[in-house]
Amino acid sequence: MEQTPLTFAGDGDGGNPDSLTLAHYAERAYLEYALSVVKGRALPDVCDGAKPVQRRILYAMHRMGLSFTNAAPGGPKPRKSAKVVGDVLGNYHPHGDTAAYDALVRMAQDFSLRYPLIDGQGNFGSRDGDGAAAMRYTEARLNPIARLLLDEIDEGTVDFMANYDGTLEEPRLLPARLPFVLLNGASGIAVGLATEIPSHNLREVAAAAVALIRNDKLGDDELAQLLPGPDYPGGGQIISSAADIRAAYAGGRGSLKVRATWKIEELARGQWNLVVTELPPGTSSQKILEEIEELTNPKVKAGKKALAAEQVQLKTTVLSVLDAVRDESSKDAAVRLVFEPKSRAISQQELINVLLAHTNLETNVSMNLTMVGRDGRPTQKGLRQILAEWVDFRQATVQRRTRFRLDKVLDRIHILEGRQLVLLNIDEVIHLIRNADEPKPALIERFRLSDRQAEDILEIRLRQLARLEAIKIEQELKSLREDQQKLEDILANPGSLKRTLIREIEADAKQHGDERRTLIQEEKRAVAEVKIVDEPVTVVLSLKGWARALKGHEVDANTLAFKAGDALHGVFPCRSVDTLYVFGSSGRVYSVAVATLPGGRGDGVPMTSLIDLEAGSQIAHYFAGVPEQIVLLANTGGFGLLARLADLNSRQKAGKSFLTLEASDRLLPPTAVAPAQVNVACLAMSGRLLTFPLAELKLQSNGGKGLTLMDVDAKDPLVSVAVFADQLRVIGAGRGGKPKDEIIKGAALASHQGKRARKGSKVEAVLKPTQVQAG
Repeated sequence: MEQTPLTFAGDGDGGNPDSLTLAHYAERAYLEYALSVVKGRALPDVCDGAKPVQRRILYAMHRMGLSFTNAAPGGPKPRKSAKVVGDVLGNYHPHGDTAAYDALVRMAQDFSLRYPLIDGQGNFGSRDGDGAAAMRYTEARLNPIARLLLDEIDEGTVDFMANYDGTLEEPRLLPARLPFVLLNGASGIAVGLATEIPSHNLREVAAAAVALIRNDKLGDDELAQLLPGPDYPGGGQIISSAADIRAAYAGGRGSLKVRATWKIEELARGQWNLVVTELPPGTSSQKILEEIEELTNPKVKAGKKALAAEQVQLKTTVLSVLDAVRDESSKDAAVRLVFEPKSRAISQQELINVLLAHTNLETNVSMNLTMVGRDGRPTQKGLRQILAEWVDFRQATVQRRTRFRLDKVLDRIHILEGRQLVLLNIDEVIHLIRNADEPKPALIERFRLSDRQAEDILEIRLRQLARLEAIKIEQELKSLREDQQKLEDILANPGSLKRTLIREIEADAKQHGDERRTLIQEEKRAVAEVKIVDEPVTVVLSLKGWARALKGHEVDANTLAFKAGDALHGVFPCRSVDTLYVFGSSGRVYSVAVATLPGGRGDGVPMTSLIDLEAGSQIAHYFAGVPEQIVLLANTGGFGLLARLADLNSRQKAGKSFLTLEASDRLLPPTAVAPAQVNVACLAMSGRLLTFPLAELKLQSNGGKGLTLMDVDAKDPLVSVAVFADQLRVIGAGRGGKPKDEIIKGAALASHQGKRARKGSKVEAVLKPTQVQAG
């Protein structure tokens, strides 16, 4: 049975103009929703830096008389936040009251916005994450700096549109006198888009805008000098390089490294405290305290029976330098975190490095300059493009404001010219008005007045007919004509328009600007070095893969205890600062710091908890040593290579792929190479022995298959390799199967000498040789 596609009345689709497939309907509906979220909620506009809800809140408060524009000294009296939210929702923003109040609260928080637009009275939250009081308890009014967004709104500067129900009008944009999208920044997540714009210093932004107005081809270096980087509300220090900051601004996206600022307070008897006074953006005192608690009192991870070695080591590191931490933040000090060192002998830089490396006292802050542009499209913009678009908007705004003011001036001149004419013929005008049935047409006809002038004359009061009034009119006309000349010059002369823009920006910067709070100084990222006492230890490994490190090299293997069914695999004398290398049967190598291995009388830890062993592989061999140690790595297929242990290192628990093995090959135990050992010995299962100079092999730092050591096959594989100086020990079985070993040197050894990759010759000294060692 043929199915008919589900259709809806609406746009045409195919041959039916009154149908719409469900897929097309869903696509259109989702795109409309996405556009609504992007432009109607989440992203700020490059022109005024405001999101729609912020714009509506500011405009509603302006209309409520909560602006400083025409207020008495001290500003307008604040109103309940619930009243403001009610007006916003009822007149302009038909959404939830929580969203509107949250936006109002954020615009009043001096730790969220670099230049708060609202003066909040009451509890408006804290940087530690405490929420604001309910809207019925708080009050709000506009801050003086909000005048830069609202003062010119009734001068024809911006377009208005109908509100959601068509009963009122609201502005599409606010006539921002400065680029607030940079001053206060923004943060938001839309559908498929996100924005993270940092705040900046007003004076620096104003200087950059002025420089761009004067020279639209301003170089990036000059722009970077004027606007070197963000200026966060909470201060802090940007430690990224100037090149990194410039790259983030150029592309509109990047990440900056920001750290807290601190001071050292000296106490009595040589004691001292580290006091943090400023935090990076997005970090609170409470969050730092929680991180310190997690470091010093870690919890066992889900699915694990005990703390991981990294957790134990980190706890030890922190507790070795930190004794206590307390939060002394108050009204007098917005941030004051006091860290007490373990003792006065602790290095100040050591404590600082540990805290910076393991907490959000040093963190990355993302930058994503995505906003709605002048063309109405949401785009990721560079700093230059943002400033250029705002300058273009401001020029258009000043032009519209100038035309509006010029029209007002011309209208007033027109009125005053009519009044001046009346005063010159006052007796005739009075006589005409008293005797005419229709005085307005008569005045227009007699004195050639406009309808507007005639209407004004008829409404003029008698007191305005005094002789002094004529002098006032003359003075006002003179002043208005001067204003007319200036306004017309601004509209006709691009140079005058630029000078006006620059003069106003500089005046606003002088009135509302302040000093930079965030220090920009390049520093290296803090790295906490774990101090390990360099001492001799012996790594003990069991057959089932349990590892531990015992102090000293005098360890009696016979006294070691293991779990039931387990036994000794081997011991590796080394030092606590060395690394244990674990070789997998697949050729993968894993690195484990010897210092992370547990000591004491316990059974140790399973090696599988310290490494992520590749699926399908097993642990084949172990080796411990210093990074400079050279080892010979060989397999039963007859291939081998030389490598430094440093080349085997990996920071990942999953290790690194280093050796290439055939399916039938097995890895032989790693062999250490001493400086005096210049020869290589290879022993095949059949008893063939080949020796050749070590110089025929080469260091292969990237690993691989290696070179052919000896000519062997699957039936007669390579079973042992050794490096030696001038004599060789061959171990095996003699007559009757008794263990036997023999030293080969001189002429006997020379008979097995050859070149690499040869077959070698049979060993006669031992009946069934199984292993070779340096003699």
